[in-house]
Amino acid sequence: MTAIRKRLAASGIAFLLAMATAPVALDVDVAYASEIKYVVNNVPITSYDIQRRVAFFKLQRRSGGAKEAADDLIEQAIRTSETKRLGIRITDQQVDDAYGRFAAQNKMQPAQMDQILNQTGVTKAHFKDFIRSQMGWSQVLQAKYRASGTLSEQDVVQRMLQKGGNKPKATEYMLQQVVFVVPAADRKALLGKRKREADAMRSRFSGCDKTREFAKGLVDVTVRDLGRVLAPELPPAWADAIKSTQTGAATPARETERGVEFIGICSAKEVSDDRVAQMVFQNEATKQGGEAEDFSKKYMEELRKKAKIVQR
Repeated sequence: MTAIRKRLAASGIAFLLAMATAPVALDVDVAYASEIKYVVNNVPITSYDIQRRVAFFKLQRRSGGAKEAADDLIEQAIRTSETKRLGIRITDQQVDDAYGRFAAQNKMQPAQMDQILNQTGVTKAHFKDFIRSQMGWSQVLQAKYRASGTLSEQDVVQRMLQKGGNKPKATEYMLQQVVFVVPAADRKALLGKRKREADAMRSRFSGCDKTREFAKGLVDVTVRDLGRVLAPELPPAWADAIKSTQTGAATPARETERGVEFIGICSAKEVSDDRVAQMVFQNEATKQGGEAEDFSKKYMEELRKKAKIVQR
């Protein structure tokens, strides 16, 4: 279970408990009276942010006052800063989907959860910031952990012997990315139109060799061959969609920071070699709580030393 799932699961238990308790009214005037307490890598943390994090601690049944809340927010700002530096972007749609799933898991409609968050002083915006940070950090860790080459050849051999000497298999995909570009300045006006255009092209998708021909008559459409990608390498945001899509078809179109895009599955086949073995075992290691958490802790310590933290 990932760190975000653990923390959200803990929050879920507290939410259910909170529903049975008397609501705490949020003083809306506090937002206007807030002042900047810290600046972390040029990101301000206000007294209002700290107050909301203290309220969030209470929902999670975590101990801690303003000092602990400020420290938690400093680390969140550092995680967010590193996520942006690596070019990882968590879209609003991804956050909204996670928020909706969390509400459903707790047998609530999103509007009901909105109300509870406001009543307890956390606010929907604060919780969504937390979700975005956790989702981004999860992708950062996966990318860094794999790139670090933590597992040596000797480690791989040892794990193979533990599994009877058999090399693991993984699906190798040939992928093609199709992006219907939407300029940031025109996003609100054009996004719906571009989504319909992307859905129309996707419905005609029947293989990667015809994509560029279909795109010729369309404006601001980019087609890019992604080449061979092993299943453990798939971006988390796309992995489930790609794995559930048949060869010769395309994933559902989705909104991204570039506009609207989908991924075509050119081919998929099972492969097994040394590189696959190392990647599969590495991917398994990231899912093992203790090892992954140690890696996350050390990485955060390094980032914190480099971070620019100013207390006001």
